[in-house]
Amino acid sequence: MPVATERLLRYSLVAVWLITAIVSVWELHGQSRALLAGLPAALQTPGWTAALILGGAAADAVLGGWMAWRPGRAAYAAALALMATMTVLATVIQPDLWLHPLGPLTKNLPIAAILWVLLQATPRAAPTSRP
Repeated sequence: MPVATERLLRYSLVAVWLITAIVSVWELHGQSRALLAGLPAALQTPGWTAALILGGAAADAVLGGWMAWRPGRAAYAAALALMATMTVLATVIQPDLWLHPLGPLTKNLPIAAILWVLLQATPRAAPTSRP
């Protein structure tokens, strides 16, 4: 894959993760909290919802930074795993998001494809030999 193509794909994903982290915190008491409306009542406390939102935002920020400054197979695999986990959780909490016209969950399908392409295009680290 040409370097320019790899950078375009990678930095577009970096933007998605970093912007998502910022917006999640910005909307902590608005849309972010509304997305968790399907949680069991025991988890509907302000403390739990804030912890879940801030934890997700922190994970998004870490992944965005990791992919920006130290891209590689581990970063792409971690991003793919986190995205899959968040998609499954969102599906359990609010399955109707699959039918939303702006595609908050369907966007994860092309993101998964991009991550898979980047993962496959990144060479595995050569084993180090010990004397």
